[in-house]
Amino acid sequence: MTIRSKALAATAMTLTLAAPVAAQESWTMTTTWPSSLELIEFDRHFVELANQLTGDALTIEFFEGGSLVPAGEVFGAVQSGTVQAGADWPGYWAGRDAAFTPLATTPALFNAVDYVNWIQQWGGREFYDQTYGEYGMVYLPYGVTNNESGFHTNKSMTTLEDLQGMRLRVSGNEQGRILERLGGSQVSMAGGEVYQALERGVIDGGEFSTPNVDYSAGFQQVTTHWSTPGWHQSASVFGVSINQAAWDALDEDTQEKLRIAADATMLWSLAFTEKRATEAYAKWDEEVTVERYTDEALAEVQNIANEVIVEVSCESPSAGAVYLSMAEYLDNYAQWREASAPYNLGRSPDGPSVEELQACVDGS
Repeated sequence: MTIRSKALAATAMTLTLAAPVAAQESWTMTTTWPSSLELIEFDRHFVELANQLTGDALTIEFFEGGSLVPAGEVFGAVQSGTVQAGADWPGYWAGRDAAFTPLATTPALFNAVDYVNWIQQWGGREFYDQTYGEYGMVYLPYGVTNNESGFHTNKSMTTLEDLQGMRLRVSGNEQGRILERLGGSQVSMAGGEVYQALERGVIDGGEFSTPNVDYSAGFQQVTTHWSTPGWHQSASVFGVSINQAAWDALDEDTQEKLRIAADATMLWSLAFTEKRATEAYAKWDEEVTVERYTDEALAEVQNIANEVIVEVSCESPSAGAVYLSMAEYLDNYAQWREASAPYNLGRSPDGPSVEELQACVDGS
């Protein structure tokens, strides 16, 4: 080795020793979903992709729902740092802040692509950051589904009159208010309790998620009719909450790779769940009577949903800010969406008034 080569080697060694060594982090992540429900596939896909992208910088060890903490305690476990990350559906935490409901779902409003558009390009992501940030967490939305199945019952339901007196399991404050104005009554219970409640007649009908998830829950075994569409939840968002201190311990490159994994999982989730819902629909059609609400019924549902959304927005400024942003997106997107019909990305909902929502947010 020449003197020059020895000098270069020494310099390289010095730079190597002086260079900062990237911290290797290890996270524990759980979810609200048991392995028996297909929604857990969103979480598994994200974890697998995140571990591939982050390499040696971060390893996420994933545990199914209930194996570390009860589903209802996932939020608190992440907030306290008991686990670094927890997958969820934001609506479960609406008791803490009403804004969590529209961050999770809307009645008769957004479809899955609307959520993707709004989150990615119309400012929606900021509301997840802000709302979870109030509790010391970062949130990465990474799953979307289109509308819920609808109600599984043992009677025909195609008109609003058919809802009179029906005790139905439905999730969400707004959803419950709408149902009550339509003559039914909301029964709240965990998804894992719906099957037995239907079987024993504790409720007259129920729902949980998309057709494939409801089929995996066995509702077709204890009901004879299925009323579509699921107006009460026109789409849903899922994702992972991350303890702020755990997030801050990551370098910027690793944080960005987690965001990339989340965005990629969101795209995958839409195609995955639509394929699975299509397959499940064929099974439902063979085992129960599938019916659809009349157009007149759905139009009235939209009117009542708009009223309830405005009411909630006036009661909760944080929820109102989210709904206002959604309504502004719908108005902004409507011209092009309608011009491109029928080759577009869904209907333009006749949603709540931007002016009314703005007045709620302004407190006037």
